[in-house]
Amino acid sequence: MTTLIIFVALIALILLGVPVAVSMGLTAVMTFIVLGESHLLIMVPQRMFASTTSFTLLAIPFFILMGNIMNTGGITRRIFRFARAIVGHIWGGLGQVNVLASMLFSGMSGAAVADAAGLGLIELKAMEEQGYEKKFSAAITAASSTIGPVIPPSIPFVIYGHLTGVSVGKLFMAGCLPGVMMGVALMIAVYFISRYRNYPREEKTRIKELLLSGKDAILPLGTMVIIIGGILGGIFTPTEASIVASLYAMFLAIIVYREVKIRDLPKLFWDTLLHTIRVMFIIAAAGLFSWLMIHQRIPQQVIVGLTTISTNKYIILGIIIFILLILGCFLEGIAVLLITIPIFLPIILKYQIDPIQFGVIMTLASMLGLLTPPVGMCLYAVSSISNVKIGVLTKELWPYLLGIFIVLLLVSFIPQISLWLPSIVIGGP
Repeated sequence: MTTLIIFVALIALILLGVPVAVSMGLTAVMTFIVLGESHLLIMVPQRMFASTTSFTLLAIPFFILMGNIMNTGGITRRIFRFARAIVGHIWGGLGQVNVLASMLFSGMSGAAVADAAGLGLIELKAMEEQGYEKKFSAAITAASSTIGPVIPPSIPFVIYGHLTGVSVGKLFMAGCLPGVMMGVALMIAVYFISRYRNYPREEKTRIKELLLSGKDAILPLGTMVIIIGGILGGIFTPTEASIVASLYAMFLAIIVYREVKIRDLPKLFWDTLLHTIRVMFIIAAAGLFSWLMIHQRIPQQVIVGLTTISTNKYIILGIIIFILLILGCFLEGIAVLLITIPIFLPIILKYQIDPIQFGVIMTLASMLGLLTPPVGMCLYAVSSISNVKIGVLTKELWPYLLGIFIVLLLVSFIPQISLWLPSIVIGGP
């Protein structure tokens, strides 16, 4: 009964418009007071502080900074040009370019909203100039941006690794194949929609343009080599890789391309600081809320409740995915991870579901949440920059949501999709 009251209180506060982080903190504080354990409130600052002091979490501000630099330093524009040269001639033209550019950009930023707000502006403008319907352009821009947190680097993977103790490097590797599958699923959807609506496609790119755009994109794509190669080669930890990659992006934007001036850096740093504070405040509040759940033995209660439904691990996994998708409609993706990981981790370990595979499942599920109302962050980001109403955009998104959902099911029930690459590249249990 206590468990039900806690979650009803949390959801009620969120629906009343109270910020997620504040809702989690208030729920924890009020629960301790109601239960007559107000003496535990002295631990609130310590629990909130302790949940944000992990070395792994230092990667978050640097990945955010890197995305901000690339969006203002001409790097995203060069990536878009290269993607256009590769796939612009396929049915759907710039829709296909949109997906491929997001896949390439995702290997650098690690954040879906950064992709939607930065690269999305370039994509929407180019598609509008070519005569694509606004609703189509906005929908594929929003959908393709969710590839960002699945293909490494990934802020959700950093947070998941921090909370579970799972290797962030293995999580990065585990996201590669599912991320590519997401991109392929979206490109297939774009192909059939474009043929049905007779959208334009471009002439096949000449070899000269392909080589020139490829040459122009080599240095930006080097960011992926730094991050992935550095981690796999044992040169950096994921946190160190994020710092080196941020410095590299700054070098490109200021020294090589000269599209960012020294006077622009304070604003970039300030924007990064604001975004980081929002993320870290949620993590701090979630640390307090997680302590409440452990104190009230909520994970054990959930385990007992689920095992009375079934002992089949695939049925249990299906129930967990359903819960994640429902929560994703109301909560921001990182909040879903922070609230549910302490509950679900003991369950998946009990049923011998690999925690690396489960990290990919949770991230994919949270990506669907970014595209579903009423709290879909990418939905609102793209709606604001495209001037397409939320209702129209949501209706236009369903083929892409279906494609991502199919990838989610495949990753959930075929473990090797996410576990094969980490096992051959990194090895170990």
